[in-house]
Amino acid sequence: MEVYLAHSGKGEYPPQTYIEHIKGVCSRATQYAREMKTYASQDVGQLETIVRRSALFHDLGKLADKNQAILRDPAETHRHLPVNHVDAGSAALKKNDNLYAALAVYSHHRGLPDMAAEGTRTEEAFLRDEHSGTRKDVDRELPELLRRHWELLGEEFGEPESGYLGDWPVFLRMVLSCLADADHTDTAAAYGQTPEKETLPSLRAEERLNALNRYVTGLGGSDIRSQLRGEMYRACRDASICGGFSTCDSPVGSGKTTAVMAHLLWQAVNRRARRIFVILPYTSIIHQSVDIYRKALILPGEDPEEVVAELHCRADFQDQDTRYLTSLWRAPIIVTTAVAFFETLASNRPAALRRFHELPGSVFFVDEAHNALPVKLLPLAWRWMSVLAEEWSCYWVLASGSLVRYWELNSLRSIKMNRPRIPELVESDLRERLMRYEHNRVSFQWKSTPVSRGELVEWVQSSPGPRLLILNTVQSAAVIANDLCTAYGHGCVEHLSTAFTPEDRERVIQRIKARLNNTDDTNWTLVATSCVEAGVDFSFRTGFRELSSLLSLLQAAGRVNRHGSIQNSEMWSFSLQENSMLKSNPILEDSRKVLRGYLEKGIDITPELSTQSMNDEIILNDSCISKIQQLMALESGMQFKEVEARFNVIDSDTVCAVVDEALARSITYGKGDWRALQRKAVSVGRYNIQRWGLKEIAKDVYQWTLGYDSFLGYMSGVLQLGQIKNDTLIL
Repeated sequence: MEVYLAHSGKGEYPPQTYIEHIKGVCSRATQYAREMKTYASQDVGQLETIVRRSALFHDLGKLADKNQAILRDPAETHRHLPVNHVDAGSAALKKNDNLYAALAVYSHHRGLPDMAAEGTRTEEAFLRDEHSGTRKDVDRELPELLRRHWELLGEEFGEPESGYLGDWPVFLRMVLSCLADADHTDTAAAYGQTPEKETLPSLRAEERLNALNRYVTGLGGSDIRSQLRGEMYRACRDASICGGFSTCDSPVGSGKTTAVMAHLLWQAVNRRARRIFVILPYTSIIHQSVDIYRKALILPGEDPEEVVAELHCRADFQDQDTRYLTSLWRAPIIVTTAVAFFETLASNRPAALRRFHELPGSVFFVDEAHNALPVKLLPLAWRWMSVLAEEWSCYWVLASGSLVRYWELNSLRSIKMNRPRIPELVESDLRERLMRYEHNRVSFQWKSTPVSRGELVEWVQSSPGPRLLILNTVQSAAVIANDLCTAYGHGCVEHLSTAFTPEDRERVIQRIKARLNNTDDTNWTLVATSCVEAGVDFSFRTGFRELSSLLSLLQAAGRVNRHGSIQNSEMWSFSLQENSMLKSNPILEDSRKVLRGYLEKGIDITPELSTQSMNDEIILNDSCISKIQQLMALESGMQFKEVEARFNVIDSDTVCAVVDEALARSITYGKGDWRALQRKAVSVGRYNIQRWGLKEIAKDVYQWTLGYDSFLGYMSGVLQLGQIKNDTLIL
């Protein structure tokens, strides 16, 4: 029997045969589908069959003689195959009425298409190559390709597929996820780019809950607030919830990190869940949560990094040489950002969607749930969350210190949203007792006239310290931090933003905590972006917040006089005079207008104002409702490519830039590690690649080549370059 190849040899790794690859992909994809199916709350039709058939025929076109000639030639290892190897598989499946499997094969490199546009193509071109000449060549060779395939694998097409009664867009993403992950993982394994053991520890929820109980008990504390936190922990842990959602509306310092985790673990026991996701608003707080979970939840003999995965950015790569660097959702506990999580749900691309099949049967903690996404994206995200809850046995806890139940907003009545009655984890009596510590903790102040760069530096420095100054862009934070350092010395300023790698951000956070714990060290300012507004255990004497949203102001105030031990602590709102170095963040314009209106009218800034502020923002922006309706219609119409393009949590196309030279060298030789990439890289706007001289070390992976230091991060090199003129770096 003739030997056919699926992949050429690479370095010390021999070529992978077609039969090895197809069997490997079929085995993995079927396993993923089988795991998902156990959590389906309704009939999922022929999910397993569809996934297996797509895996069986996804590389059929590689059997073509022209493609085999390239695969067998060691000198052609980087050349693209001359014949579209995807088209044969989708053509064969189409002819045998396996349209869902054909769609998965058609999409497993290019991504899920816009089905309306696909439907306007001719019958011959539907789910096929764009070029009629290629289609004719493939159709002519198809009988021989199928003969070779059956000779190797001996499997027929079987019965035509049956339908699915649930949400089709989510279902089709699930199907492609199984195929793409199996394909990418099997290929990486053939080249030695997967971990030695692919199976990670299981959740073992009951054992981890017992470990967490012991950890929390050991924290001690006999004061009233510690006792209230203990009450909060027990209330969350023991809450009996049967539906798909609950809320946890509790104030700053109430111990949400451990209390909600205890609840999730108990729910995981009852629901036989396989995975826990913690979705946080900012990258800066991930390590703090991860550190607590690794201390509290790891069982004897376990590797903490395998149990609690720390994912700072959405790093997913389509190219065969860099797929192994994609961050996956395979650990039992995953801590990630709202940007990385929800943009994955919106994606049509195989590199991102390969994580999607890990969601069924999971429980989720979405912190600052109403502030995790722009308003225009909340309804579609809510649709996905509801589908996952209703059809795939998922459970969601939506938490915040100033929760907005956006699914109940009057301004969104015209949007067809699921509007369930969602139970609270914390009863009103306990919440009121916790909230007593919020009264008069901070006095909100407003500077009505815009301040210049120099005035801001002098004003902040003259106020009681330690001081917190939050600005709206990475650029502004770096510029003002540098000004404070120049004027008053390095000891008078700290700086924190996404200009640092996650690894370095954690070092800065630890240094800030140490300084805050030193009661004699007061004459200094932390200059930061909104990355410090939630989840970090900071408590400053005075706060300054560049005008943003009401919700951001409330969150920022949670980092000032956090424990209520200071008299007359102030939180100032202000606006900046723009110049060539300080630019406003245009994304925040509507939020600023709403908050400015409250401040000018002297309305008290309280968490109870949160719902009104979101309603007011929606009403202020005439286009908001129409944008929401358009996005919802695109999803219903399975316009996958358009949904991916429009669902941007942050309106900035970014690339991964590796700061660490040793890691950059490893990636250059195909030996990098996705965990190291998460720790030692920064996200940089794609439009800056040429201007800032980023060096591509692998497909879509770059090395930072400008200056980088422990004070300004990558902004050190940017400021030195002197090329910041009229552009704005959004965090």
